[in-house]
Amino acid sequence: MNDFVFYSPTEFIFGKGVTDQVGEHIAKRGYKRALLVYGKGSVVRTGTLDRVKKSLAASGVETVELAGVRPNPEVGLVREGIELARKENVDVIFPVGGGSAIDCAKAIAFGVPYEGDVWDFFSKKATIAECLPIACVLTIPAAGSEGSSSCVISNDELGLKRGTNSNLFRPKAAFLDPELTFTLPPYQTAAGVTDMIAHVCERYFSGTGSSSLTDNIATGIIRSLIDEAPVALAEPENYEARANIMWAGTLAHNDIAGCGLSATPTSRAGGWESHALEHELSAFDTSITHGAGLAVVMPAWMRFVWRENPARFLKFALQVFDIEPIDETDEAIEDAVTAAIDELQAFFVDLGMPRTLGEFGIAPEDVDKLLSTLKANKGEVFGGFKKLTLEDAKAIYLSAF
Repeated sequence: MNDFVFYSPTEFIFGKGVTDQVGEHIAKRGYKRALLVYGKGSVVRTGTLDRVKKSLAASGVETVELAGVRPNPEVGLVREGIELARKENVDVIFPVGGGSAIDCAKAIAFGVPYEGDVWDFFSKKATIAECLPIACVLTIPAAGSEGSSSCVISNDELGLKRGTNSNLFRPKAAFLDPELTFTLPPYQTAAGVTDMIAHVCERYFSGTGSSSLTDNIATGIIRSLIDEAPVALAEPENYEARANIMWAGTLAHNDIAGCGLSATPTSRAGGWESHALEHELSAFDTSITHGAGLAVVMPAWMRFVWRENPARFLKFALQVFDIEPIDETDEAIEDAVTAAIDELQAFFVDLGMPRTLGEFGIAPEDVDKLLSTLKANKGEVFGGFKKLTLEDAKAIYLSAF
């Protein structure tokens, strides 16, 4: 186990009906005026937004609203939110929704005290030094943004999708009510579960260490998701399934599944290769759901890199799928590793996720466009488990058709 620093300052308020308790918690923290950030209607149609506003109002917290956050949130709305937050003198940013709403809110929160353009943080021209506090109501378990140090924003003008990391914008409080997820469409549920598993795998395959305890936490999260996701799809109002999935999404991305797996104590474990490859897909076509893109890209990445450390993949195969090689020959090891990757991809497909890039309407001739923005984001060489060149990335993309 490598040295590590684990930091999780978020207060998680989890359970039935916690949506109606937001006001007392926010008022207790001394906040007086909240900017509510949400998407394009689902939280309105389901009544969730009204419940949040009613609870806040009952506790004396005033609200201002910013609606219209799309999947793969765009920097233009972030800029609007920054101006609105300044104009209205809000003292807390309060997203109601999934990872897109929360990431948009995070960018607003660290953009408000900054005198330059918020995109500077994503183009590495500036470092986050200040941030308004954030609290959130989670409605779509997937991104883990309710407890993470990650924020990903798209820039349509530049054709880029980039992330930044800071402990300063981890939410102060996150309200997790599994009943809010009963109405999620099956595709969103499936894409969310896929994203959670990818968050775990990015850390598990860091290439820089292992820990039996952390490995058991990581693979336990994956096994729970494999167990619970089919139940949630078959029985959308099964509270136990929804609750386990919701909490798994938080644990998958609050860094507990990577403790001891990073070469640098203060850095997040993993090279995040699959996420880098997928971000170019959903930047190229913003209608592509992030989790769905990962369902295609991550197995392709695994097949390309496993020979770099077969023992790590064999441990994954055993811990997640109880797959072992029949003997110690190279052929048996390859069969076991390949079987585990196939099992993982089959699970994604059984949930309703795509298997190939062609299912998104992407053609092989589009790959060079993906590589152009990948180079702008990651440079000529990137990755942790195995260093990837742009030619390697091209081979991974093409293998996914």
